[in-house]
Amino acid sequence: MPKANRAASTRSTRRGSARWGLTAVVVALLLVAGAGTAFALTRHRTDQPKLAAPTPTTAATSPAPGEADGIDPSAGTDSKAKPSPSGAGSPAVTAQCGYQATSERAAGQPAVTMPNPRPKLAAHTHVVLTTNYGVIQADLPAGAAPCTVNSFLTLARSGYFTGTQCHRLTTEALYVLQCGDPSATGQGGPGYQFDDENLPTASKPAYPRGTLAMANAGPGTNGSQFFLVYRDSAIDPNYSVFGKITAGLDVLDRIAAAGSDNSNGPGDGHPKLEVTISRVG
Repeated sequence: MPKANRAASTRSTRRGSARWGLTAVVVALLLVAGAGTAFALTRHRTDQPKLAAPTPTTAATSPAPGEADGIDPSAGTDSKAKPSPSGAGSPAVTAQCGYQATSERAAGQPAVTMPNPRPKLAAHTHVVLTTNYGVIQADLPAGAAPCTVNSFLTLARSGYFTGTQCHRLTTEALYVLQCGDPSATGQGGPGYQFDDENLPTASKPAYPRGTLAMANAGPGTNGSQFFLVYRDSAIDPNYSVFGKITAGLDVLDRIAAAGSDNSNGPGDGHPKLEVTISRVG
């Protein structure tokens, strides 16, 4: 699912669209194959995404995967909850990230400056995703996924997500809303990729309600596509977890209740409610 259109064959979270099976095996296969539309788990692919095994938290040349820090993605549903201070009092986190340029980026989108490969971040950062259906708030643990958090914040601050549509919603077996592709095709990306981090290999389910994770097209192909989990999902732990939704799950519930157009198969397609992100900050 998380593959750029991969949430979750090259980048499920960013590119192609994939068909989800009714069985756990089919679901797993789809997640691996799904690139663009392969839900939030895959990106830049048409099949579903699959993630690589967890790697060290930081790497000198390639994005270093981080160790899971026991993030609890469960959260309340009050979209009006007060946001917590962004990194207030949090110790700084430093990392070495291997962002690698690619030839792929969202259609019509200018080239994006790659994130600083040696970021210094607050251990926890609070972000607000404003959509046409309400506000979704999340906490991003830089200590667990520094390169992922750094990339997401860099893109958000540059306005990369502004005015973009969430292009995929799955309502059977996997329960996620996938966003982050300015082209809204499941094949768009920022023009760079990086390694996996914080893979939930010890969590059951791996992606509980409230999880914020990257979509991809296979190991080490994270870009800009991400997915939000609105219901516990038994997805293979191949997608980097980089946040926990703290408010706004009611917004996701409303979007999910309207269903998808099933353009990728039963319970998998574009959200019937056109979801647009107006700002991430």
